[in-house]
Amino acid sequence: MSIQQLDQQYIAPTYGRFPVALVKGQGAQLFDENGRRYIDMGSGIAVNTFGACDPVWTEAVTRQLHTLGHTSNLYYTQPQTRLAEMLCQRTGMEKVFFSNSGAEANECALKVARKWGEEHGGRHVIVTLKNSFHGRTIATLAATGQDVFHKHFGPFPEGFRYVTPGNQEELAEALAQPDVCAVFMEPIQGEGGVEPLEASFLKLAEKLCQEHQLLLMLDEVQTGNGRTGKLFAYMHDGLQPDVVTTAKGLAGGLPLGATLLGARVASVLGKGDHGSTFGGNPICAAGACSVLERLNEDLFREVCEKSQAIVDALKDCPNVKRVSGRGFMLGISTVHPAGDIAQRCLADGLLVLTAKDKVRLLPPLNISWELLQEGIDILKKNV
Repeated sequence: MSIQQLDQQYIAPTYGRFPVALVKGQGAQLFDENGRRYIDMGSGIAVNTFGACDPVWTEAVTRQLHTLGHTSNLYYTQPQTRLAEMLCQRTGMEKVFFSNSGAEANECALKVARKWGEEHGGRHVIVTLKNSFHGRTIATLAATGQDVFHKHFGPFPEGFRYVTPGNQEELAEALAQPDVCAVFMEPIQGEGGVEPLEASFLKLAEKLCQEHQLLLMLDEVQTGNGRTGKLFAYMHDGLQPDVVTTAKGLAGGLPLGATLLGARVASVLGKGDHGSTFGGNPICAAGACSVLERLNEDLFREVCEKSQAIVDALKDCPNVKRVSGRGFMLGISTVHPAGDIAQRCLADGLLVLTAKDKVRLLPPLNISWELLQEGIDILKKNV
């Protein structure tokens, strides 16, 4: 039986998979079981920061694999502590909790907000945004401001309110309520259609949190780790969040989530308040250290230059209505359905993603100019 046939027989049918079975890759090039090559502009949904089988990352992971693969969080490990130190030093945050995924990183943030609110007047409501996406656990689905994700799985935990992105009056009214403890936002709404929040809206949220003594929490699961041309997207606007969550590209292809805690909440979680069997696993942490130490200003500058090249190449295409996003997190509004475009690109050897009605591009941060141009040409042909 083929890979696709075995998948259909044994794996729960929760994914709308493209009709291709990938078996190997190198950098921004992937190959299927028939040996056909594809240019990867999806990076495993912003996960493969330096593409497939990056040699520096592979060496770091392999070296750790031969040293210590796993131990519980009842003991100290060097890769985990080194990674936490690197994250705190580069962000100004004070503590890190490690988990396995973005949803788990967000779950931790919600628990931090709830405990902090309990300690500050018994507040428990967390304000999030309509069109947001924070994960697929019950609590992170409740935090997600999209009705389409609220079907079938209720009742959901209470304590979440949604405001319209960009609506400053709604935001001000919501954050003025006495039962609110935090606001939780994505700087760029990824699954919501690659829609950036305006700087003025983000800055207002920060100001209101200071005025009302609330927590400013940012979901950078997808936007973090260099994806937007900065280490984290909030750095474009000079924000000082209390909590930042990230995952996806952090470990370059291995499952790792992180919840970064600022000074106001650094000591909120105590022994027994939270935990994770695999969070901060030595192998994943070693991979993340390898990624993080190479996320520098030269790379960020190149990401921005290549992003602009994509935008410039598409702006005169008659079927392209708009390009949104930042850095290597771009959404393309087109005349034709995004799903059809993704299928046509696949047939021509280019892997792209979709987000609502947009074609979504999330290339490896180090994709070569040559492969980028080849991918752009295929994309322009098919939009």
